[in-house]
Amino acid sequence: MQESSVRLPACLSPSLDAAPATVSTTLVDALVRLGITHAFGVMGGAIAPFFHAVAHSELHTLHLRHEAGAAFAAVEASLATRRPVLVFTTAGPGLTNALTGMLAARWDGAHVIFVSASTSAANRGRVATQETSPQAIATHGLYMAGGALHYATTIEHPAQLAPALGQIATGLARPGGFVAHLSLPIDIQRAACARVAHLPERRDLVPTPSADTIAQHAQRFAAEPPLVWLGFGARHAAGAIRQLVERLGARVICSPRGKGIFPEDHPQFLGVTGLGGHTRVDELLVADRPRTTLVLGTRMGESTSFWASELTPSESFIHVDTDVTVFGAAYPHVCTEPVLAEVGAYVRALVDQLGPATDAPPAEVTPLRGPRPQPRATGAVRPQFLLEEMQRVIVDGSDAWVMAESGNAFCWSTHLLRFREPGRYRVSTGFGSMGHATTAVVGAALARRGKAVALVGDGAMMMMNELHSAVQYRADAIWIVLNDASYLMCAQGMRVMGWEPFHCDLPRVDFVALARAIGAGGERVATEADVEGALERAMRARGPWVLDVTIDPREAPPSGRRNKSLMEQGHAAGGRA
Repeated sequence: MQESSVRLPACLSPSLDAAPATVSTTLVDALVRLGITHAFGVMGGAIAPFFHAVAHSELHTLHLRHEAGAAFAAVEASLATRRPVLVFTTAGPGLTNALTGMLAARWDGAHVIFVSASTSAANRGRVATQETSPQAIATHGLYMAGGALHYATTIEHPAQLAPALGQIATGLARPGGFVAHLSLPIDIQRAACARVAHLPERRDLVPTPSADTIAQHAQRFAAEPPLVWLGFGARHAAGAIRQLVERLGARVICSPRGKGIFPEDHPQFLGVTGLGGHTRVDELLVADRPRTTLVLGTRMGESTSFWASELTPSESFIHVDTDVTVFGAAYPHVCTEPVLAEVGAYVRALVDQLGPATDAPPAEVTPLRGPRPQPRATGAVRPQFLLEEMQRVIVDGSDAWVMAESGNAFCWSTHLLRFREPGRYRVSTGFGSMGHATTAVVGAALARRGKAVALVGDGAMMMMNELHSAVQYRADAIWIVLNDASYLMCAQGMRVMGWEPFHCDLPRVDFVALARAIGAGGERVATEADVEGALERAMRARGPWVLDVTIDPREAPPSGRRNKSLMEQGHAAGGRA
């Protein structure tokens, strides 16, 4: 049974019900009422009163080893459960350590409430320990909306809490994610504060398209189906999108984060764009260029498109989104018809307008899947072979949440794994922080109470992981480590640029020994004959498990377009230093 919360002995403190209400207890009560069930963070002296309130509440409190790991775990917990999640940190470095995770939360569309400690007003400017205030830590990214945050404030008086919670409740209704930061001075955390009696109802703020827009688009699409380009923001409308695509006989492409929204084995699916994507998408669209591309849930940024002209329509994008800033941003030279609407509302209205399907034949495309590679008798494991076995054992054989770490891991997994439903595959291509998957897999496993698998590099695994936290809370998390004793993606990119790789080799790590020293299980995978059995044993194991896979570094990953994009931006010979 999973240990899911931090509990202190009752003798150390009276229960919250018996204690007077404070800013901390009132805030925790409100966060629970707003739907938060999980809290991730690292305790420190400055945040102790608030942490006490969290630990003695009904929240599942996970006390992790690093604030960035806690933030990444919260991102995946939010996305796995479709609920807001709490992150808590102490002052000073506790606060700043979490900033990378907050940026990832905003990029990836998670709902995260971040509560940190700050120095009491009376002690600011007096060289307080870990002095923390907007003046002492002069970065607008922590104390003002913008950058990582949709909303931020410092609670200087208990009366500020109720209006702040009103802002948070409204923000949590945003369909595209919401990240808020509340800074709590040390003295304010224990200040008396009455319970907030009323919180705004969390009704989804869903902009809907006009009837005229839907009628016009239905008429256009019935006459000539558009190409449909899907992204992560469309994941909650998968059923309606499939209805629409099959009704129109349209072709479909998706971003790396959009894998599975439309079945990747469907005959109308062309492939994945962007980092780790399929070059055949470009080839097919050049051969048969669409007049119109319907963009649903993707910003078409560099990691999704590399701004390739091959992916553009001959006439216009019809871009559906709830964020007006994305329209025309990635392809400013291409005509964009903006539709300010939630993707699901737009697609469902369009399906209703189109009515019953006709007998028009759908667009047929040759399936992506190639022949299954055969295991070779000697040598290290080819990534292609490992991914094919992961497809059979993990993707097809379970309902596990699958993540890929920044680097070659997400190039291989995006290119080779195939998903038939949304909510199975996670990759953070936009912000792309190393250490995201190595830590966040714990949050996903605990929040969904099931298996979560992370495909990671050895460099990322040594940079940051929450393996020890997974042992403590018995998370059913699996790390599959691509062990090549190198920052291999960096080395391969250097060769493309004409350089001899430098400072990329790493001392080889025995990750099984590391896992066992911490209290987790694990197994070394040295040859391709070992792969199938090792994956099956990992999936049967309970608690954290590490597969240390010796990878053949000679196999080139599908990252060529990333290298090409970098060279076009100035890395090519003769470009700027």
